[in-house]
Amino acid sequence: MNLALSKRGDYVVRSAICLARCYETGKPKKLREVSTEMGVPRTYVSQILGDLVRVGLAQSFFGTNGGYSLSRPPSEVSLLEVVEAAEGPLAPQTCVLGDVPCQWESVCPLHETWGAATAALRTELASTSLADLVERDRAIEAGTYAVSGEGHRHHPATVVVTDSVQVELAAPGVAKGLRTGSAWLVPHLEAAHAENEAILVRIGPGGPAWLGKVVAVHLGTPVESTDGLVIPVTWEATGPSGLFPRFEGELRVSALDPARSELHLSGRYRPPLGRAGHALDEALLARVAHATVRSLLRRLAHVLEEQPTRLPDEGITAPPVDGPRRSPTDSPVAPIEDPPTSSR
Repeated sequence: MNLALSKRGDYVVRSAICLARCYETGKPKKLREVSTEMGVPRTYVSQILGDLVRVGLAQSFFGTNGGYSLSRPPSEVSLLEVVEAAEGPLAPQTCVLGDVPCQWESVCPLHETWGAATAALRTELASTSLADLVERDRAIEAGTYAVSGEGHRHHPATVVVTDSVQVELAAPGVAKGLRTGSAWLVPHLEAAHAENEAILVRIGPGGPAWLGKVVAVHLGTPVESTDGLVIPVTWEATGPSGLFPRFEGELRVSALDPARSELHLSGRYRPPLGRAGHALDEALLARVAHATVRSLLRRLAHVLEEQPTRLPDEGITAPPVDGPRRSPTDSPVAPIEDPPTSSR
């Protein structure tokens, strides 16, 4: 038996920890902040925080300075309350043995033991507060938390990606386009995913819809550095199965000469999972990740070069790009082939 939270429960607990971390500041957390800091999908985060609001653990505020905050101090909110906000009551509603023999109509041999185990779990969760979790979280972040031998998390496969492309436009023009917001990036990112997802559709757990088509993009606050402009960037695509590719990294703009610049993208890319949640072949995932990043960079360079006098958020869309773009690190992307049918 695997005693674990559902995906929704996972996101609710993460979001509650995020709100608890900032409780003392008195400043509400915005949806995009919770999503970025805790890895909660942008398309789900309002529903997840809604679970906490529904049971009275959080409250929402409207307006420019609005957002979400805990309704009570973290020390007064138990982990049991948070978990049950997403999972429902942690108590068996039916006999754990399911269909039973006729002589077990009112009680079964497992009833007492299972009831005691459930009560012990509820007691442990009730004795742990959000303040306890925040304290542990900060210790882990600082590297001072003593890790026990019970660590068991299996992190999804992630791929470190880095690539760059030359843009026939001065660096200030490229920076201006990237400063205008993230909405204009969505169609280009969707197109980049579409170029390389056909192989994943064929070996994934369902039909073409399992990957989903909703892409959320967030550009952070640009930071001026000695060698150019650095913009934090995250994106993710979500689908009905809850499996979603996610990228977290940075875009760097640097000048090559007065008329040309370089756009460099680096970070970590988490491709979707395979059949029944199994990780796909690592070599295949690496090729898909690099091909997706390469496709996105080519499209960004194209739209910035073709429309240098218009802001991207005025509705610019880039037509398909023919052939690879010029790049110091450019190399042909080998065709992606189906891996063996056995799952990992």
